[in-house]
Amino acid sequence: LLLHLFLSSLFVIDNGADDWRIAMTMERVLLISLELLVSAVHPVPGDFKFLWRARLAFSYTPSHAEADLDMVLSVPMFLRLYLIARVMLLHSKLFTDASSRSIGALNKVHFNTRFVMKTLMTICPGTVLLVFSISLWIIAAWTVRVCERYHDAQDITSNFLGAMWLISITFLSIGYGDMVPNTYCGKGVCLLTGIMGAGCTALVVAVVARKLELTKAEKHVHNFMMDTQLTKRIKNAAANVLRETWLIYKHTKLAKKIDHSRVRKHQRKFLQAIHHVMYELMSELNDRSEDLERQMLSLEHRVEQLTAGFTALPAHLSATLSAQHAALVHLLRERDAPHTHTHSQTETQMHHWGKLNCV
Repeated sequence: LLLHLFLSSLFVIDNGADDWRIAMTMERVLLISLELLVSAVHPVPGDFKFLWRARLAFSYTPSHAEADLDMVLSVPMFLRLYLIARVMLLHSKLFTDASSRSIGALNKVHFNTRFVMKTLMTICPGTVLLVFSISLWIIAAWTVRVCERYHDAQDITSNFLGAMWLISITFLSIGYGDMVPNTYCGKGVCLLTGIMGAGCTALVVAVVARKLELTKAEKHVHNFMMDTQLTKRIKNAAANVLRETWLIYKHTKLAKKIDHSRVRKHQRKFLQAIHHVMYELMSELNDRSEDLERQMLSLEHRVEQLTAGFTALPAHLSATLSAQHAALVHLLRERDAPHTHTHSQTETQMHHWGKLNCV
């Protein structure tokens, strides 16, 4: 509550508002209510139990067991892990650095949890994915073990290592079918694990593809090497054309008896050499044109972004200066109000004493 109170106060100061209720938008109210609801979940003191009904996965026999109420209240407490993201935001160098905040304000970039997570995924994507996957693995395995231990004590999912095996094959979308959760709680955890596993797999593929991509310097070196090889191939193809031309002339003009089969053979090689030269040139031109088009599109996109930024800059500066001017005027009025009131009271008293002296 204190954090949201400070954020509302900062919003009021930044925008020059008179009432703190202006900062309480519907989205902020919903977020505060959801945070209070998540923070309010806590195991109650005492030994309370309830009857939990389920159906075993393989035998389809109904199962009844007395479960602790603390189990139902302990699992939702993992929703408080959102506080880790808030701690990362508040202790991030991007959030505490004044120069970064100023540059972000000029570019209309909000320093929130999403921006910090994007920055971490850009700087160290492998570490972030590894920590997230291991944390999800341990938490999901503990939750499955808690949900499944009441109904079948002999089942392998009732112990922690068996639950970790179930979560791992579900996370990797393998699903051997040798282990199946019995309760709806375990099934729900496995469902969420499968969805998060698919998302993590897509992120891993994107990270690996980006790591395998050539850098700008490596691309220049690669293009230079390809140009050198292309020059050599064109020279070889031109030499083959000259050779076949000479052989055709030799077997048709210089030979006493023309061997038509050999002439046709050299004519075929002559045409192949010409087509090979044309194919090499056309393929290289197509590659160069595609690369040039991509660079032009990227350049156009950047120019559009710069144009939009320069277009919005005067309005943003004007709005910022107007807000600061209004806040300064309001502060000066509040500061001068007591002096004005005291001065008016002094003039009234002097006028009253003047009347008394006249009388």
